[in-house]
Amino acid sequence: MAENSSNSAYWSANVRIILISLVIWAVVSFGFGILLRPMLAGISVGGSDLGFWFAQQGSIIVFLILIFNYAWRMNKLDREHGVDEE
Repeated sequence: MAENSSNSAYWSANVRIILISLVIWAVVSFGFGILLRPMLAGISVGGSDLGFWFAQQGSIIVFLILIFNYAWRMNKLDREHGVDEE
């Protein structure tokens, strides 16, 4: 029964990490790049407005950061629950 509880805790933490990452990605790519673009138009970054920058480059950079963060957090979670690859 303790193994079932450990598996449940592992998958609960895994799903929480995924959901948080997806929310951040959606807010940055869809929110900043599309919905909030008119509000960000007054801020200049690299010769264009911040909303355009998020739509073209910012969302990709945030996505790459989320990938590395997910890999780091999952390796840490795997070690905590004894399911790491080493």
